[in-house]
Amino acid sequence: MQIIIDIDDPVPIFSQLVEQIKQAVAGEKIQPGDPLPSIRQLANDLDVNSKTVAKAYKLLERDAVIQSRGYRGTFVHPEAKDNCQIDIKAWATSQFEEFILAMRDAGVTDSEMRITFNNVLNGK
Repeated sequence: MQIIIDIDDPVPIFSQLVEQIKQAVAGEKIQPGDPLPSIRQLANDLDVNSKTVAKAYKLLERDAVIQSRGYRGTFVHPEAKDNCQIDIKAWATSQFEEFILAMRDAGVTDSEMRITFNNVLNGK
C-alpha cells in the first residue's frame, strides 16, 4: 500500500489518509488481518505529525476499517471492506436535516436550535 499526501490539497491530511486506506481496503490492496504501520512509523514515512496519523487511525477504528490490538499493533478489520461503504458524514447530515426540519415544523427558531445545540454539546 502506497500513501501519497498532497500538502497543497485543500482536503486535510488526516482525511487524505482515511480515504487512501479505505481505497486500499476496497481495492483489495490490503486484506483483513494485514498489519498497518504504527502511528509513529507512518508519520515518519509521510513526514507528517503523528497526531495527524493518530486522528486518521482513530476515525478508521471508529468506522471498523481497522482495529487496534494493543501492543501487538493495528490491523485491517475482518469486516473492513463492507465497512468502507459506510459514509458516517452522509448519515449524520441526514439525521441533522430530519431533526432540523422537525424543529422548524414545531416553530423552533434557528437561533434557539444553535443555543440549545451548543448547550447540549457543552453538557449544560
